[in-house]
Amino acid sequence: MLVAILVAIAVLLVVLLVIAALRPAAMRVERRLTIAAPPARIYGFLDDFHAWAAWSPWEKLDPTMQRTFSGAPRGAGAIYAWQGNRKVGSGRMEITAATPEQWVEIKLDFITPFPAHNQTTLTLTPAGDATDVAWVMTGPSPFMMRVMGLFMNLDKMIGKDFESGLANLRAAATADDRSPQIA
Repeated sequence: MLVAILVAIAVLLVVLLVIAALRPAAMRVERRLTIAAPPARIYGFLDDFHAWAAWSPWEKLDPTMQRTFSGAPRGAGAIYAWQGNRKVGSGRMEITAATPEQWVEIKLDFITPFPAHNQTTLTLTPAGDATDVAWVMTGPSPFMMRVMGLFMNLDKMIGKDFESGLANLRAAATADDRSPQIA
């Protein structure tokens, strides 16, 4: 009986590993929101990491999080590093390219709780008197992440944070007194 149970567990484990191996080797998370503000007003919150405190969904998860800003003050070359509790972990973001009022591209490196290297793009598309904002994160999905993906939905987990961040961005960009200016 014990041998049959061990064989069944081994077969189940092999099946799970095969299913994980067949999952995509890359991941993509995307969320969109239309904000009743012009692209210029929204862009000021994206290309300056100092302005992220007004809308980033992770900023309030650890009030004692240590933040470091370096490189350019805003736009390409701006760098933001953080080290916090287990909810936010530690990592580094660098704006690698930016076009005012259109998009910001960020290299995103997580150090803890697990290493990951992703690309994030925030795109602004005029829509009449409003702006469609797309927040997209892409990156490799190593084998262990694909195994973990069998038990948790990364799109839902990160997507929920993106939705919260976009709602916060809408609130910040539509407030009369909190919009940063483009330099």
